[in-house]
Amino acid sequence: MLCSTTQLRHGDKINSEFFEEYLIRLLEERDRSGLTELIGGIEAMLISVEPGNSVEYIAELALMTPYNYLVTLDSEKHMTHVLRIDMHSPDILLREPKTADYMDIFRGLNDLYPVGAKRPHSRYLGEILSCADRHQVVALQQQREFRFFQVGQLAELDLPLNVSLSKPSPYTQNVLGYMERKANEIRVYHHGDCIILAAAQRANDRGKEMQERLGIKDLLCPVDHLATRVYSQNREPAILEYLALSSYYYWGSYNIKDQNSSTNVTKNIRGVSESVSPAKVFTAANHPYCLNHIDKLPSPTETFVRNYGPRLHHIAVEVKDGQQDGKEYIDIVVDAISGQGKGFLLETIGSRSAGLKQIFSSASDFSSLIIEYVQRFGDFQGFFTKDNVAKLTYAAGQEEGVRESLIQEAECGNRAIRGL
Repeated sequence: MLCSTTQLRHGDKINSEFFEEYLIRLLEERDRSGLTELIGGIEAMLISVEPGNSVEYIAELALMTPYNYLVTLDSEKHMTHVLRIDMHSPDILLREPKTADYMDIFRGLNDLYPVGAKRPHSRYLGEILSCADRHQVVALQQQREFRFFQVGQLAELDLPLNVSLSKPSPYTQNVLGYMERKANEIRVYHHGDCIILAAAQRANDRGKEMQERLGIKDLLCPVDHLATRVYSQNREPAILEYLALSSYYYWGSYNIKDQNSSTNVTKNIRGVSESVSPAKVFTAANHPYCLNHIDKLPSPTETFVRNYGPRLHHIAVEVKDGQQDGKEYIDIVVDAISGQGKGFLLETIGSRSAGLKQIFSSASDFSSLIIEYVQRFGDFQGFFTKDNVAKLTYAAGQEEGVRESLIQEAECGNRAIRGL
């Protein structure tokens, strides 16, 4: 039987006594119930974009990641494009509403936040996990008071009917689904008519031809981790919730004091590579925004959440370890992609001696998601370094959507003062 409580702990973040007590109790109960054995890794990631944006986003992903367009599921309210690397790594299900006035619970979440509302359909929705017995897993989770969409609700939301999907989390606003698939079976989504969309195929081909021409196609590896931003008070509940719903374990947390933030990592208990089941990372401020005027600390994480809402911030893509003509592969990738007009929030940070190099792209115009590239060197055993995370966290606070919102808030405050 898998044991979820014997993993080596990393990091220097001090958690509450509540968290440390319930972490062990939760994982022990999950193991006893059989859920740890029943639930596997990440099978797919759900992303939604604005009507008319999916084709260009496919082109962007085809250039910036190893993903390939596979097929489109044409249903009543959406075109859902399936992007795939292989049967070992998770798929991307890219949902595009057919009409701009389409309304559902996910759009409602976007509408609550000033920057999120500007792209009402654009957001990361959540992950779908593999499992050995979907109905048994859902029944066990419902006994634990987790809520799931009923089949009729899934049909109304225009989502695959062979996936059981949780209601959005109160902490991350993401959903989590379960689907059954044996190791030797192909992933299939029971959803709509299966077609090859010519425009999507052409967009994919453009991106892949560009990858080939730039010499970066063989340098890009699958997704390394998925990073969610949450409010400071929801850090510990968000981690515990994800561990209860998945078969992941708590790897550890690092305190990034000068950015008033912490980065918290969970990984698959089976010890498989992140390319098979990406790590799930949670970032939160150490103190809520309402105290910023007292401590005078930066608050890039909470600023993001206040403007976009709790949600996935970035998808990290691993870069193959190696050099060419004395230049690290990650720098070759970044130079090539930036030469095609894609912006980055900072220079690559880190070094071979530090163990890894990383960088954030600017947020996508189509999904609002950032792509991180990470290259780990040699036998580096850590997941990241504190110095790198501090610089990345600072850079994330300079993202255009967040900066525009901060400027608008400052202008409003100045006008209010002048009006006194």
